[in-house]
Amino acid sequence: MTDENIPPPFTPRHYSWVGTHGGAGVTTLSRVYGGHDCGRAWPGPGDPRSVLLVGRTHAAGLDAVLRAVADFRREPPPDGLDLDAVVLVADAPGRLPRPLAQRMKAIESVIDVYRVPWVQSWRLGRTEGPPPRETEALAQLTGVGRR
Repeated sequence: MTDENIPPPFTPRHYSWVGTHGGAGVTTLSRVYGGHDCGRAWPGPGDPRSVLLVGRTHAAGLDAVLRAVADFRREPPPDGLDLDAVVLVADAPGRLPRPLAQRMKAIESVIDVYRVPWVQSWRLGRTEGPPPRETEALAQLTGVGRR
């Protein structure tokens, strides 16, 4: 096999995590999945241009996500940014109430959504170890699943 037939090694895409509201979970997600913690600001010039918007699954969080996605699509995005997906972090253990699940479906109808379950150890500040198995797709997207 010649060098020209060898596929290049996989290089995960780097992401900027952007919160749609305070307490969305951006810092925790950047610690667990890697990438740049932008807080609630758009990425700066030296930050990854691929954006993952983050929100909690409570009513205010889902509304903030819907507004942010609509704003990003309505207004010209900041220079060179790509809105890749939304990451929704559970605001409590257990199933979502029906009204919140319906809001989530509205978000899923316009953009890819990755869900992160309630993780008690993260609440206590313990982010070491592998991400929850329910987030395998997000782990693969961010390259954590390939370590």
